Amino acid sequence: MIDRLEKEVDMLERHLQVLKMVIENEPIGIVKMSNETGYPHHKVRYSLRVLEEENLIEPSSQGAIKTERTAEFVDELDGKIDAIGEKLDGMKIEDVAEIEG
Repeated sequence: MIDRLEKEVDMLERHLQVLKMVIENEPIGIVKMSNETGYPHHKVRYSLRVLEEENLIEPSSQGAIKTERTAEFVDELDGKIDAIGEKLDGMKIEDVAEIEG
């Protein structure tokens, strides 16, 4: 049940790492990102496609670059992640004296 969530979080982490690399090194290509992150080319390519669909990056002749929407997304990101973290914390089953089965 929790496995899918873990996989989604791992994928989100990769997408955000790729976005961060674009922001810090634009323009940047797939090969350089793959070499620096250790992610295979096809995973970097998929992350770039997802980020492009979200209008957070766009292709250029020299590599991926950020868009006008990138700064707004980054500004809102920490708050959204904090809210999700709080929601997940609220889901914990703690201090259960005894679970009968």
